[in-house]
Amino acid sequence: MKFLKISCFILALTLCGVSFYQQRETADFGNPTAEEFALQSYSKDPEAAGVVLFEKGNYYFELVENYVKLIKEVHVKMKVFNAKNFDHATVEIPFYNEKNNNEDVTKITAITHNGTVKTFIDEANIFETDENPYWSLKKFTFPNIKDGSILEYTYRIETSHLSNFGGWRFQGSLPVMYSEFHTELPGNFKYNRTLYGNLPLYINKAEKTKGCFAIEGFDVQADCEIATYAMKDVPAAKKENHMLSSNYYLAAMVYELIEYVDFAENKHSYTRSWDDVDNYYRYDKDLGRQLKYESFFKDVLPASVYSTGSDLEKAKAIYYYIQDHMTWNGKYRILSDVRVKEAFERKSGNSSEINLALINALEAAGMDAKIMLISTRDFTPPTMQYPVISPFIYALVYLKIGDEKYLLDATDKHTPFGVLPFRDLCQQGRVMDFKKGSFWEPIDPINKNMHYVNMQLAPNEQGIFSGKVSEVSTGYIAVPKRTENNNRRKEDIIKRKQNRNEALDITNLQIENEKDLEQPYKENYDISIHEQPVGNKLFVYPFLMQTYFSENPFLKETRKYPIDFGFPVINNYLVSIDVKDKYEIVKVPENKILKLPNNDGELSVVYDVSDSRVNVRLSAKLNTTNFPAEAYPALRQFFETLIKIQSEEPIELKKI
Repeated sequence: MKFLKISCFILALTLCGVSFYQQRETADFGNPTAEEFALQSYSKDPEAAGVVLFEKGNYYFELVENYVKLIKEVHVKMKVFNAKNFDHATVEIPFYNEKNNNEDVTKITAITHNGTVKTFIDEANIFETDENPYWSLKKFTFPNIKDGSILEYTYRIETSHLSNFGGWRFQGSLPVMYSEFHTELPGNFKYNRTLYGNLPLYINKAEKTKGCFAIEGFDVQADCEIATYAMKDVPAAKKENHMLSSNYYLAAMVYELIEYVDFAENKHSYTRSWDDVDNYYRYDKDLGRQLKYESFFKDVLPASVYSTGSDLEKAKAIYYYIQDHMTWNGKYRILSDVRVKEAFERKSGNSSEINLALINALEAAGMDAKIMLISTRDFTPPTMQYPVISPFIYALVYLKIGDEKYLLDATDKHTPFGVLPFRDLCQQGRVMDFKKGSFWEPIDPINKNMHYVNMQLAPNEQGIFSGKVSEVSTGYIAVPKRTENNNRRKEDIIKRKQNRNEALDITNLQIENEKDLEQPYKENYDISIHEQPVGNKLFVYPFLMQTYFSENPFLKETRKYPIDFGFPVINNYLVSIDVKDKYEIVKVPENKILKLPNNDGELSVVYDVSDSRVNVRLSAKLNTTNFPAEAYPALRQFFETLIKIQSEEPIELKKI
């Protein structure tokens, strides 16, 4: 039988730096070196509670009981510097665990080294937990951890899921001294590969070996590609405020199977083009085939929903009906457990069930609605370099009415039509147009995200300042307010507001448009300030109520990763203080204005004194959502100035 040879698929991407080869490092399992025991800290990260000394993944194919299987062998060795702060003692190994078609995790060996004393993990202390119907975890915890301990483990995964190659993550929450990914792939397997992150490869080598893989009974052999990728001195990835998932930036090599040709010359195609991806989703029972219930939704939704005014008004009515009728169970699903009709009938479902129900209902009204696949802010983003399937974990709704485009997600009870939940703001997604072909679509957040405060204050006969406050929130700023205050007692809402300042007394709270998501969220209330005078002077801080920017999120000196706020923001604060004949205005802070480069933001505060009145106008704007790490110093100064204005610059009054 003739074997169809396919040339090796060489890494086809632009890597950081020039392709080169350095000396590989090795480690003898179970025998740490004297140098490793002597290591008391990691010079490149002295504050780290530990360091990964060595880690290696070795992936290859092997004939196991007459089946070709993918073998994944992993070896990890860590050093503990500070046992109290070391939070990597528990190891979790994910594996595919579908009934009658699971992966086997074997040969788990784990050792805690304390000098010459070795403590092995007993098999009875290795546990298995189910994460969902398809994935499980093998878990164990190292015992007897002390300052100076070396933790070492190895395991093997056997899988017949040849498309589930995965890849290798070089970077995590601990610094890594050496990380290597070694693969031996028969030439009849073609994979796309993507290098994530911006760290250079220490080793980047791929070479071809003749006749390295054969199966008994077949008079053929396959050539192999042997590849080694490694990194040295990989810094720990530390979570920073206002950033996308660290998966967007962590150094990793990700594989996605394109095509496999078996020894009987049968070609098994996975994803080679976007047409292939489109067809995959179109005919999938959990996605494309769930778009067949137009007549069902036409019958079960109230007739009034479909007879409402214009197409936009109909779309809104359908959106709000689905949003109100169905409750999200918190689960993400794309290619499993999606049954739209059943989910609608039980009034709850996963994200795909809810949003595909919305698509069916919109299509029943004659509208052009499509699936839009994304990753969300918390997961690995899809690459745009080649067609992919695995990074997509979430389905939105792409709706076109005339020339206008709307992105919808009915899983959140407090997001108005056209406003996506914050988790969805992940830059771009793939619209699955099964007739004309899929395409990338940017995710642009709405611009009208404003928090406005208007405060009027004046002293009573006792010199105590009181007055009225009006707060107005729109867009993404209104959503968390509605969420937090939903069905909450007014007393509790008042208490939260007063917690910011013990001198505040808030009464007569009235909320407008609490349920009307299309309108601004408004809070009106009375306020009294019980500030204690210092001698005959009184220091009044005008920004008594919490602004959207009430804390500085950027306290560290430096920043590694880009800054992503998700949406632009306008924060306006107007305070009018009439001291009447009770006080003399002694001093007001200086006016300030600060602009970010490229018109990306602006901060200004103006104090206007006229007779017995002080009018204060504070405006803080972020006109863009994404900033490179290089913009961090300017952003940090921006927020430092803003917080100082709010918390350290009072108006000085003198008692008359």
